[in-house]
Amino acid sequence: MIAGIRQPLWRTPASLGLAAEEVVFGASDGVILRGWFIARSDGGGQPAPAIVFVHGWSWNRLGNRAGSSLLPDRDVEVLELAQALSQAGFHTLLFDLRNHGESDTAMPVTFGVYEARDLIGAVALLRRRPDVDRARIGAIGFSMGANTLIYGIPRCQPIRAAVAVQPTTPAVFAPRLARTLLGGSGPLLQQLGELLHRAFGAPPLSQINLARAAIHLRNTAMLYIQGSGDQWGTLADVQAVVAATPNARPLVVAPSTERFGGYLYACEQRDQIVEFFRAHMAT
Repeated sequence: MIAGIRQPLWRTPASLGLAAEEVVFGASDGVILRGWFIARSDGGGQPAPAIVFVHGWSWNRLGNRAGSSLLPDRDVEVLELAQALSQAGFHTLLFDLRNHGESDTAMPVTFGVYEARDLIGAVALLRRRPDVDRARIGAIGFSMGANTLIYGIPRCQPIRAAVAVQPTTPAVFAPRLARTLLGGSGPLLQQLGELLHRAFGAPPLSQINLARAAIHLRNTAMLYIQGSGDQWGTLADVQAVVAATPNARPLVVAPSTERFGGYLYACEQRDQIVEFFRAHMAT
């Protein structure tokens, strides 16, 4: 909750035949971030639309490598989704959030609130590039990355469309995760841990209200995806966020038996993601 978890990069875009440019840029508060810009496959001389990927808590720009933390988790690979978008005519930007991967440290982790500054910096980078159509930028975020979209998109408009995969209100998520990891005493220990989290400058978890923040997503087409069997987040929580979002599409409830099944659904249903962005970013 404070320092994040740094997973090493385990592959590169070259493993899928993608040419990636190493990029280094600043968040809106100056934190240095690192990632890859992957140009669309068909090239062409005209500026093209671009999609920003925003990863989850304890992940990196590639997704999640199972066994990298204490969480009961699974592999999540986002590079194939980036490849599908590249083949569909979209540039993509995959980067490490602060406190993750190869980006700089700026404690604490805040589950989307301060990480929104990283999204703002990523969008600013894209808008400086002559090969990007600055009016046609979209985003996809997973877990904390989805929270980051909700907090960050209103501050870097225009963002045409975004996919939020399993956003979660920390006050809902944290005690449920703590119970999984620590048993019946988990929620109490989590509350004690939150005191230390706040001592490092984090806002109280109770003040991180996604539904309240989602009210400001007026100008972006939003698609939310939530797994049906998520043991840490809840369907009701995400439904409340969808209801508060002015321009939300119907919630996609992915069949799953645990949280990571929802992430895998989004990565595997690549055609659905591509078509959503095509529909809202074609012109």
